Amino acid sequence: MSLRQLELFAALPNFPTLSAAAAHLHISESALSQAVSSLESAVGEQLCVRRKARGLTLTPTGQDFARRARQIVADTHELVLSAGREQELRGPVRLGCYSSFAANVVPELLEGFPKRHPGVSIGITVGTNEELLSALEAGRLDVALVYDVSLPIGCRRRRIYATELEAHLPPGHPLAAAETVDLADLADEPYIQYDATPGVRNVADAFTARGLEPRIEARVSQIGLVEALVGRGLGYGLLMSRPHALPMSIEGRPVVIRPLDPPVTVSHVVGIWPADMKLTPRASALLDFAAERLGPADAITARTAPEDTAASVPER
Repeated sequence: MSLRQLELFAALPNFPTLSAAAAHLHISESALSQAVSSLESAVGEQLCVRRKARGLTLTPTGQDFARRARQIVADTHELVLSAGREQELRGPVRLGCYSSFAANVVPELLEGFPKRHPGVSIGITVGTNEELLSALEAGRLDVALVYDVSLPIGCRRRRIYATELEAHLPPGHPLAAAETVDLADLADEPYIQYDATPGVRNVADAFTARGLEPRIEARVSQIGLVEALVGRGLGYGLLMSRPHALPMSIEGRPVVIRPLDPPVTVSHVVGIWPADMKLTPRASALLDFAAERLGPADAITARTAPEDTAASVPER
């Protein structure tokens, strides 16, 4: 059993067919098939089912074997990268970021982190929770930044910054001059809904908990469009707070942002990684840097939920 065979098999969960895997790995399909057969012979069990009409399916043993192989390959790479390097970090780190707040987070990391660790290269993947969790499970990411909501069992996490639901209002709104806004005062106003799961359900639950019902004016799937409609005075929005967020729409129109009192949802953006995978020193350093640069935006301590509470938040 060779390290190359483990590298090849560790990549199989990312592809629907053996031919697709072979093309990506720059190896012939027959050579890849032979490598898999050699591993199955060494293990003494079938690791995958190969059918031309139905593609490639890993057996339960094969799935576990691929996961363990990824760890062995990763540990081997870390051994090579760390040998003789003393304290200098070198090598790649693959970061996933939830699409809704990526524009407020990724630029800070890409600008600042390489200055502190010039030997580290950052690869960025932006996507939905489902896409990022799948990429983590498949070993395509080292760590991902997401909301600490509905996370699967088996994920380790590190808090980066606190965030809460805020009201986005047009400047001429009667409540724009107030320091905080009560959700009850918005119930009869036209609401521009950010139409994303589980945001829709969470906001609906927040209204229901107060015995209220929102008056939905429009449903849109982009945060920028929510703010653009608010900036034109067509309604208000309910969005999670973000670092470096400017109070204006993409059209350059001003938007007034106010916290809700009583607060509806208080949560955190967290860095997550599979519990059965060891966080690399580079990924750990990147999370430390993210918490340092983005953490000061946490000005919600007076209204923060308990440390172990996973409050429901609308996705952003």
